[in-house]
Amino acid sequence: MRYRYLGVLLGIVTLAGIGEGAWGSRTWAETDQVQVEDVQVKFSQAGPVVLLKVDNRSIQIFVDPTVAGSIEGALTGRKFHRPLSHDLMHSILESYAGKVTQVVIRLKGQIYYGELTISLAGQTKVFDSRSSDAIALAIHFKAPILVGRDLLEKAGKEQVPGRNPQLLL
Repeated sequence: MRYRYLGVLLGIVTLAGIGEGAWGSRTWAETDQVQVEDVQVKFSQAGPVVLLKVDNRSIQIFVDPTVAGSIEGALTGRKFHRPLSHDLMHSILESYAGKVTQVVIRLKGQIYYGELTISLAGQTKVFDSRSSDAIALAIHFKAPILVGRDLLEKAGKEQVPGRNPQLLL
């Protein structure tokens, strides 16, 4: 019975694909990746933005307000009156001794994708997810967030010293 709920949870995470084949024949081990050094949530005129910072560059990912709140809560330790979806998934995975071990973010066309790696019961599985969901869970589990150097070069914005950090656009 308890694994039935876990199956439902893992089914929800997959949404668009499961396992090593979720990204086709290309694996992330084949790409040159760098670890995100800092994650911040900012608010712009266009809506909430998650900033993934590496070296002197940042990748801007626009997210919905609920996910922005979840990521901000995970970063600051702020708790909501009721658990958000990421809080719930974190609690469920932890209760089964599971954890997120890493997240990889990539850009395909104009859309960011997340590759969420979960370890549970001696098995490791990779799940396709929205980049924002993967980031939120990585923060909850203190797991590394990785991006390809090609993504950093393509989408990373140079951080300008002395610029108002609240102004993104």
